[in-house]
Amino acid sequence: MLNAFFQARPRLRAALIGLAVCSPCFVAAAQAWAGEVAAPAQAGAPITSDRLSVEVIGSGPDVLMIPGFGSSREVWRAEAERLKTTHRVHLVQYAGFAGEPWSHGDGPFVDPAVEALAAYVRSAGLNRPAVIGHSMGGLSALLLAQRHPELIGKVMAVDNLPFFSALFGPQVTVESARPFAAQAAASMRDTPEPALRAAQTQGAVGLARDPATRIAMVNWTMASDRQALGAAIRDVMTTDARPGLAAMTTPVTVLYAADADGGAPAAMADATWGREYATLPGVKLIRVDGSRHFIMADQPARFAELTDAFLAE
Repeated sequence: MLNAFFQARPRLRAALIGLAVCSPCFVAAAQAWAGEVAAPAQAGAPITSDRLSVEVIGSGPDVLMIPGFGSSREVWRAEAERLKTTHRVHLVQYAGFAGEPWSHGDGPFVDPAVEALAAYVRSAGLNRPAVIGHSMGGLSALLLAQRHPELIGKVMAVDNLPFFSALFGPQVTVESARPFAAQAAASMRDTPEPALRAAQTQGAVGLARDPATRIAMVNWTMASDRQALGAAIRDVMTTDARPGLAAMTTPVTVLYAADADGGAPAAMADATWGREYATLPGVKLIRVDGSRHFIMADQPARFAELTDAFLAE
């Protein structure tokens, strides 16, 4: 998709493209984003900051669900509809993705988004919610727990590493990843639309077994703001959450995918995820077989089972 470097590494290319890829009930109280005390989140008028918006459905213990790079909150729709009978589900969508407006040009993406998540948890009056994040959303969840452990009850990270660019190899550092991150960002901004759609369509095959999800992820990416995509991929490729793992006290469950039929081989996935999360105390690593990057779509029954177990802990 991006250049010969990525083309020579199919698994890395697939993972990178994976990062690239409606109920009327919404959060109430728009004054929350100004830092004012807000009533507990409930169905009501939409609330949107310049970094994210949140939709709320259901009632019960709070669960915050964060989608990945280029994705809509709709990636969680089936699971959220299932959970809403027992939980109050907060469906996040980042600004700039899947049609959400973006006003920050080429400025930073990940760090301000994490702080916006923290502001939302505070202003909505959530009591240490469970946080579930996919891909870039999983990175956001880890950073949120590292920087604001008092706000978060537990985290489930879905098919993301604490340092995305470790997919290049264990020797890669933030500094050595910067040139490739800059190339990736430029490609996201500058690739002509037909070529980008073709590349997204091709890459989607490696990211999901489910045909409907492949179509959806391409559509979400193509509806995203190009500058937002570029800023986000640059930040993801140069954000390393590993130094903060050892000091984390928030319980973390990590789901990761393996697929003998065109996805990541189990042994490779075990080695990579085990290595990258090795310093996180008490981490629970769970491999989901027969799945590619979008575990929730490829293995929905297994994902539901694991989610219920996570929420019950």
